[in-house]
Amino acid sequence: MSSAATFGKVAVLLGGKSAEREISLMSGNGVLKALRTKGVNAHPFDPAQRDLFELKREGYARCFIALHGRGGEDGTIQGALEVLGVPYTGSGVMGSAIGMDKWRTKMVWIANRLPTPRYRILGANDNWKVVARDLGLPLIVKPANEGSTLGLTKVTAVKQLPAAYELAAKKYHDIALAEQFIDGPEYTASVLGDEALPLIRIEAPKGNYDYQNKYFTDDTKYHCPSGLAPKPEAALKALALQAFRVAGCSGWGRIDLMLDSRKKPWLLEVNTVPGMTDHSLVPMAARAAGLSYPDLCLRILELAHVG
Repeated sequence: MSSAATFGKVAVLLGGKSAEREISLMSGNGVLKALRTKGVNAHPFDPAQRDLFELKREGYARCFIALHGRGGEDGTIQGALEVLGVPYTGSGVMGSAIGMDKWRTKMVWIANRLPTPRYRILGANDNWKVVARDLGLPLIVKPANEGSTLGLTKVTAVKQLPAAYELAAKKYHDIALAEQFIDGPEYTASVLGDEALPLIRIEAPKGNYDYQNKYFTDDTKYHCPSGLAPKPEAALKALALQAFRVAGCSGWGRIDLMLDSRKKPWLLEVNTVPGMTDHSLVPMAARAAGLSYPDLCLRILELAHVG
């Protein structure tokens, strides 16, 4: 692992303007503190409050992106940093843009014959009975371009579909995606460089891994080791790495997936800037692999993308 001095002046990009600003501030401040404990000359930088050109003027040599959601995770900030010539952590422009768009991620996975739940794009004039018939009930409705389970609804009856669509499409100003519900345990595979870290099995209250249960309660249980036998775990990790790569992602990230009642895996989504809070999954998986939170932050910084 590189020494702290080799990184120069580092900006931790945090906050931003997305619906996930609150979580980004939590992630970014955690990363900032960790990097400083390792001797890195790190400083907070909120693009919602400062001009990006200041990064160049103030001599920043590298950026740790801790921005979640639109504007920070969708290729926008990555493209700007490439124009400025400042190396940054995580996926490049293409991988970030694809990863943020659940619809296009699915298209890439399907084109590569990777397993992902059946879906359809919703419109205000859809026949909700037909949607339910095509995908079955229950089903999931969510925005195509929001993370952290924002705007997600588990629909158990046809009459719930209009409200679920309104939440996903109108409140979050987004394309709404309806998806086949997979009934089974949820896992997440953290990717660091060229390897997948130990899997985590997520056990949420009543199976509802929503925004509140993800970040603000202690009721959700995380199992690492996951409880899977070595061979099935290795197979899921290999699938996650393949899914990550074909989406154009690199550096670090996370793949969420589920197993159905027949133990068949289903890829849900990719996260190119996962949370780095005290509830977050990548740091948890890293600990299981013997990597402390500060060392994880240093390793991610070391893997910075140079455009």
